[in-house]
Amino acid sequence: MAFNGCWKVDRSDNYDKFMEQMGINVMKRKLAEHDNLKITIEQNGNNFHIKESSTFRTKDIDFTLGVQFDYTLADGTEVSGTWELEGDKMNGNFTRKDNNKVLITTRSIVGGELVQTYNYDGVDAKRIFKKQ
Repeated sequence: MAFNGCWKVDRSDNYDKFMEQMGINVMKRKLAEHDNLKITIEQNGNNFHIKESSTFRTKDIDFTLGVQFDYTLADGTEVSGTWELEGDKMNGNFTRKDNNKVLITTRSIVGGELVQTYNYDGVDAKRIFKKQ
């Protein structure tokens, strides 16, 4: 339940390079740098409701740990995968529908901040969120 709450992006590390590796064009990458992303997480046992709201879109996502679901990234990329809870870390493993490459995402609480890491095709990135 440590993930529950509203989290606003504070800073990013290597996010532009990660998005470039994902195939996102330079204009969308520049916009994403200033997306003011907020993630609201509500956990009820193994069920999660997440609301992502940014300058560009608002999206509600419902999933159950360990159960595969489909998701569309902000740039329109479609993926399918699962979230698992391992100790105090959420691990996401998603496969792109267009090229079958894997996107790995983790969420953990570090020093009161939500740290979300990404790995795609050999490029790592991180976004750090502060609780609102």
